[in-house]
Amino acid sequence: MPYVNIRITDEDVTKEEKLQLIQGVTQLLVDVLDKDPKTTHIIIDEVSVENWGYNGEQTLKKKK
Repeated sequence: MPYVNIRITDEDVTKEEKLQLIQGVTQLLVDVLDKDPKTTHIIIDEVSVENWGYNGEQTLKKKK
C-alpha cells in the first residue's frame, strides 16, 4: 500500500490541479512499481507561505 505525501504552499492551487497531482502520482506508481491504484494513497498538505522557507528566508518575503 503506497502512501505519498505532497507538500505545497497554499498559493491558489485549484481542485483540478490537486486532482491532476493525485492522478499523476498514482499513475506513476502503477507504471514504475506496478502498484495497485486501489490501495495507493496520495495526501496533499498545503502549507502557508509564511510557514515555508528556503535559503534562510520565508517564501512570503521572497515573493514580494
